[in-house]
Amino acid sequence: MATRFVHSICGMCTFRCPITVEVRDGRVKHIWGNPHVTGGYNLCPRGAAGRAFEYDDERPQTPLLRDGARGSGRWKKAAWDEALDFVADKLAAIKEKHGAKALVMSDRGGPHREFHRTFFQAYGSPNYFNHHATCSNSVHNAHMSMTGLARNGVAYDYKRCKYLLSFGRNFLEAVGTGEAKNIIDLIERGTTFTHIDVRWTYTGSKATNLYVVKPGSDYAIASAMLHVLIKENLVNREFIADWVNGFDDLAAFARDYTPEFAEQASGMPADAIRRVARDMAEAAPSVLLYPGYMTAWGSNDYYLRRALYAINALLGTYEAPGGMVFPKGPGDVGVKIRQLTGQAPKPEESERFDGIGTTCHHLGKGWGMAQLLPKAILEEDPYPIRGYIAQRHDPLASLPDPAAFKQALEKLDILVSVDVNWSETAWNADVILPECTYLERTDNVIVRKGLKPRLALRQQAVEPRFDSRPRWWIYKQLAKRLGIDEFLPYETIEEEIDWQLEGTGYTHKDFEETGEIKLTDEEIWYDRKDGLKFKKRSGKIELQCDELTDCGVPCWAPYEAPPEFNGDKFRLITGKKAVHTQGRTTANNPLLHEITPENTIYIHTSRAKNLGLKTGDKITLTPEEEDKPQTGTLEVTDFIHPDAVFMLHGFGDTVPVRSRSFGKGVKNMQLSTGKLRQTVGGNCPLTDTFVQIAKA
Repeated sequence: MATRFVHSICGMCTFRCPITVEVRDGRVKHIWGNPHVTGGYNLCPRGAAGRAFEYDDERPQTPLLRDGARGSGRWKKAAWDEALDFVADKLAAIKEKHGAKALVMSDRGGPHREFHRTFFQAYGSPNYFNHHATCSNSVHNAHMSMTGLARNGVAYDYKRCKYLLSFGRNFLEAVGTGEAKNIIDLIERGTTFTHIDVRWTYTGSKATNLYVVKPGSDYAIASAMLHVLIKENLVNREFIADWVNGFDDLAAFARDYTPEFAEQASGMPADAIRRVARDMAEAAPSVLLYPGYMTAWGSNDYYLRRALYAINALLGTYEAPGGMVFPKGPGDVGVKIRQLTGQAPKPEESERFDGIGTTCHHLGKGWGMAQLLPKAILEEDPYPIRGYIAQRHDPLASLPDPAAFKQALEKLDILVSVDVNWSETAWNADVILPECTYLERTDNVIVRKGLKPRLALRQQAVEPRFDSRPRWWIYKQLAKRLGIDEFLPYETIEEEIDWQLEGTGYTHKDFEETGEIKLTDEEIWYDRKDGLKFKKRSGKIELQCDELTDCGVPCWAPYEAPPEFNGDKFRLITGKKAVHTQGRTTANNPLLHEITPENTIYIHTSRAKNLGLKTGDKITLTPEEEDKPQTGTLEVTDFIHPDAVFMLHGFGDTVPVRSRSFGKGVKNMQLSTGKLRQTVGGNCPLTDTFVQIAKA
């Protein structure tokens, strides 16, 4: 039997871990962590289950055109030319009648956006957005307001970190394999790790200190830590003098937020808050105050993230060994990698449907506010939206109040889903264009930034099983039909890769041996005295931000206490598990479904006793805003704050053709009614969702 090994990039979640695919006689035999890159550690359950996904037939197998009402499940198989012609004709008609801005596009984000983003930019619409309204919008925008950099404008030097503080980041369950390994190594070498959360997690169980606090009180704790650092003069005065503006304004804000105030608000002891602040100051600047990942927590989440970044600034952790470092790219070693995005001209119609750049100057256009799309469609405010392309994005599964979102989509002239999976959005689409799986296609070159930058390439391991196509081909064909393909200057993916690498001395063949190209063997560090690369007008960290004040947004908002709970009312908290990637529908994976077929509902022992409930009971959860309960199975535990109810996100599947996950578990987004709204940080206030619980 002929066996070969293909070095590639996983596509089972957004971490995109380096993998090696063992292929025997044209079929995937096994998927490993790439030993040339990872040093030998293996994959998470999702990555290992990529083979099961590849050979599962429950995914779109050919282009499909709707042949009945939206969501009816009635489809007509179509040839690619027929499907692409249909889409192109609709897009051309929308542009002619309403202008290019009447088309919106969304995706999951990440580095594999070159083809569809370039197509969309060439079409001429400014209305791109992604999933970050329910993920990282507030942390992205918080860091932008202070440094001009997104969340991923800094990386984390775990290997030299002396103190790690995390608010709710479940490193060891909501895993990226490389990051989880770094955290395990950090713990094993004795680094002090303090974890603050509303419940016990595996991550919290491995921490040096775990504090279970009142949901919604994190901002009070972070503000009290600022108070201690400033009052006790535990800050890095030299770094502040060189790189920080607005210190006095921050000090005035933090003056009244004593540890005693935070203890009353959160339940975290005042002495513990002081000890954490002092211990971080002693370990500084080799400190990581993790600013968050999935951060769509509440209405004040933006200010929590600003406070966390401010602590990092006061401790001087930027570009310090063991702190937050600037991720270096090819340009730092004199190498230029060309990207397709930027080849097309910027859209002439620049006004976005969500107000970013007009009414909301302080928010980043790179992420947008997906939650405002239904209102824009229904009210045609600020103008009509008539078409929507969802590229590997499932807003009907990942955004709050899916019924309201679906109602708005009914008004569109065309809804296109480009995906490797069935999704709830695809089920309600007019056209499904099936994309090849990550094992069946080669994508564009991506940059792995860090202290040692490198290039990486997802490489095709096996032939497509069905009548699907790679992304680069789909958007090239649509561009040809619309007369804008000059901005996608390739006919094959190898041509595109070599175009990216032109002038570097590399070609697509240089990825075959290991899957990556190292650009340097030496770590690259910027000079902390005069070489840091903040992107604000001052070239420094701006704790007091003109963009915010110009928009009438306070730089430091007062803390507002969350509501008190008793009786049958709880605050809904959701999270992740290493087995499932919610937006990628791994709940339907043949292997992963066996491990966690549905989500259960966790509440505190004392609250369960008062309600006469026990583990295994069937309960109803009713959202505060309306009487539409869902039914789930209860798990009673001592290891959660009494105000909170917790469940895993990504269940309650409504797509009948996904036979394993269909109808299994509770759909938490359906409980988050009324949350399709803007907060100051651009995130949906998901944890401002309150539910009533009763025995079913």
